[in-house]
Amino acid sequence: MNNNINNSIDNDINGNANAKDSSGISRRIQTPKQPLSFDAPSWVLKLTIGLIGMFAFLQVYSIQAILPVLMMDLSATEVQAGMIVGATILAIAIMSPFLGMLSDAVGRKSFIVGALLFLAIPTALIAQSPNIGWMGMWRFMQGLSVPGITVVTIAYIGEEFEGRAVTELMSFYVSGSVLGGFMGRFLLGHLHELIGWRAGYYVMAAMTLLGALWVGKMLPASRHFVANPNFRSAIQTLGEHLVNRYVVTSCLLGACVLFSLVGCFTFINLHLADTPYELSTGALANIFAVYLIGVVITPLSTTLLRRFGSARTVRVAIMISMLGVLLTLVTPLWGVVLGLAVMSTGVFITQAATISYIAVHVNKGRSLASGLYYMGYYTGGTMGAWICGIAYARGQWSLTVWLLLFVQVLALLVASIGMIKTKPIST
Repeated sequence: MNNNINNSIDNDINGNANAKDSSGISRRIQTPKQPLSFDAPSWVLKLTIGLIGMFAFLQVYSIQAILPVLMMDLSATEVQAGMIVGATILAIAIMSPFLGMLSDAVGRKSFIVGALLFLAIPTALIAQSPNIGWMGMWRFMQGLSVPGITVVTIAYIGEEFEGRAVTELMSFYVSGSVLGGFMGRFLLGHLHELIGWRAGYYVMAAMTLLGALWVGKMLPASRHFVANPNFRSAIQTLGEHLVNRYVVTSCLLGACVLFSLVGCFTFINLHLADTPYELSTGALANIFAVYLIGVVITPLSTTLLRRFGSARTVRVAIMISMLGVLLTLVTPLWGVVLGLAVMSTGVFITQAATISYIAVHVNKGRSLASGLYYMGYYTGGTMGAWICGIAYARGQWSLTVWLLLFVQVLALLVASIGMIKTKPIST
């Protein structure tokens, strides 16, 4: 009896398994015998994880800074402008669970690098867009590759590290994502004033290629990845995730969060480009400097998570975000910018807490769980770009704000009712 237990333990630790042949004799299947080890992440790895997040989101929202210009150049309405933003987000929502399942079968690092290389192609082709329809198609193509970066990176972190290291790396990933969201808008806005938005997209494509080369060189290969090419098993895991309270709650919460973020930072550009502000594309790009707050706030959120747990941290962060949205209703420009800074701070803390929530609590089919989260997250973003466009066309910024507050109240209800109160993450 004890020998059997010891053999079972050895199998779990060393990655070995027993199988019976036709005679019923148990035979050892040879697999790597090294015990699972979870090293502390180096600063190079932290930097690389942050850069992955940055390059993944460099292109997703960059177009927001030049929306007023595109509406004139391509004769687009407010709703069409919103849907151009939403095209990339819609593709991410559609592809996230499928690329997660595919990555579970074929691996992590090669998937991330390949997705970065593919992302550079439609980014360059946007520069050739003759009308709003073609631009929408290339924006959609951008979104097809993003989940291969985001979903798979989260799964990679969850597999290769444990405990405090997971939370720490997630914070670097989210900080990189925040930096990418800022850099995309900031660079394209200023590139338009220097060389035009079409040439600017060629520069953005070149930057993405350089990012792929860096990740291919610096990201360590997976050590703990176990391929699962069985489609039936993947479908079974999908079914389990769809009734998993951790996954479902995170998906709903993510949808509300990105609805608010996309709706706010898309149509605040039209609001500030109009009277009495009449800001240029460069000035609008500078407004997105409030995103840099997230680069600082997100790593600090790990301390909040360890001390207060995910549920309480998320509830407080949502209320902070609601306060920020209300502040954007004031007239002085400095007050609007302050409101955007407060709103985005709450969103970044909520995002970091929700991603860590999945990474810590879901142990099976991690990339599929991450894919479902991003499907919900980006579906919310797509709806935010569309519905907030309708709200802005009918009631300008004030009606858009009240719509955002309504969605954030829904997020608060999801966090309060559906989110299981968790113990602080152990160090």
